[in-house]
Amino acid sequence: MQSEGNAALYLERLTRVRAQMQSQRVDALVVSVGFDLPYLTGYLAMPLERLTALVVTAESATLVVPRLEAPRVVHHTAVFNLVAWDETQDPVAITARLVGTARRVAIGDQMWSRFLVELFGHLPGREYVRSVDIVGPLRIAKDAAEIAALVAAGAAADSVAAQLQRGEIALVGRTEAQVSAEISNRLLEAGHDVVNFAIVAAGENAASPHHHAGSRVIRKGDIVLCDFGGTMNGYCSDITRCVHIGEPPAEVARAWSDLRRAQEAGVTAGRVGAACESVDAAARNVLADAGWGEYFIHRTGHGIGMEAHEEPYMVSGNSLPIASGHAFSVEPGIYVAGKWGMRLEDIVVATDSGPRRMNAAVRDLIVL
Repeated sequence: MQSEGNAALYLERLTRVRAQMQSQRVDALVVSVGFDLPYLTGYLAMPLERLTALVVTAESATLVVPRLEAPRVVHHTAVFNLVAWDETQDPVAITARLVGTARRVAIGDQMWSRFLVELFGHLPGREYVRSVDIVGPLRIAKDAAEIAALVAAGAAADSVAAQLQRGEIALVGRTEAQVSAEISNRLLEAGHDVVNFAIVAAGENAASPHHHAGSRVIRKGDIVLCDFGGTMNGYCSDITRCVHIGEPPAEVARAWSDLRRAQEAGVTAGRVGAACESVDAAARNVLADAGWGEYFIHRTGHGIGMEAHEEPYMVSGNSLPIASGHAFSVEPGIYVAGKWGMRLEDIVVATDSGPRRMNAAVRDLIVL
């Protein structure tokens, strides 16, 4: 929960949300668990079987929470009203009463279906739309404070990547899971509040982009892919670096050189006004021209902010223009099934003076 000193921030966001609602003829907005809620209120709800919901209309903003969660809510009397419901009450009925006579209602994507179905029963004959069309345009462009938070989280992740590259995290003879646990601990020591993921994939396992670290023992001759990140003061980090145990084969060394060129092309393409898909095309074309096209099996990037993956997505078909304040990953990869894989990832923020990397860790394939 954010401090009451941030009340002005949330009031300003609610004002902008209401403007979005008015422009799209939305009479009420209902968001539950997920990150639209803390973006608008500062309160991150636990995903419980008990309903939490924020109801925003032109006249009011009301947060409905189970009474046992009320102590976690610092009551911003200037931002939202608080309704704490008892176990004997029906929170969906309470939420429906707050929606009132609204005809066009925006619903958050993360509302559990059990609550959504009940809400439909309480509010028949309404028109429903997704809240992402209301809140999404606000969240996608980060303000200066949000960018500063992303920079700080990125610097903390960089420090762990640097430890990996200096050989301070033992690899040979340990399992992927053991190394993943150590990276997680080091992220926490570096200031992260939560570790969201710590992928460690050795050798042939690195050909699986989202490999789950397991019992595979790291040995000489392996490439080791490490993709990790977490949340720090409400904003996320995400970085991928690879190291090689011993000198890499010529094929792997050449692939890394091509991968670096592809990432650089993707970063350079991430300019204000360019289409998101142009970032993907720039990186993909480099790898295709180098003969790796069939081995690049995912999009080039995703947005990042309060969530590790959010809009905008750097993928073919996304013609959304990049705007100042858009923060996103550029992470091309090459995955040769049964042999090896590699990925190189940095977070980038688009500015009026050009794309700015938020990671500074060395981008070489470090030999350990």
